[in-house]
Amino acid sequence: MKIVRLYTGTDNESHFEDVEVELNITGRFQASALQPALGILFRSAPANHWSDFHPVPKRQYVITLSGQVEIETGDGTVRRFGPGDVMLAEDTTGRGHITRVVGGQPRNYVFIPLK
Repeated sequence: MKIVRLYTGTDNESHFEDVEVELNITGRFQASALQPALGILFRSAPANHWSDFHPVPKRQYVITLSGQVEIETGDGTVRRFGPGDVMLAEDTTGRGHITRVVGGQPRNYVFIPLK
């Protein structure tokens, strides 16, 4: 299963990386290894939400439930995330990234902070 990782590079800027989450056969299903989490936080951002450069406070999964967001890294790369997209945000240091809600609709999403 592919997800997007957002991380801080040696240049102190945030970057994207496509990563594969390894799934193993567990009976009739496939599943990843269990990852320890601190909990879950549901959030909603208005249609015009914009946050200037900022790092994440801790490693966390970010899953968009509805609406769309653009994340921009320091080198100007922009990726758009919509419903069902999963990002592993690990840019806890450096300048961070810009967040823009796009598409004229609020964005509902989930943070899952990791231990």
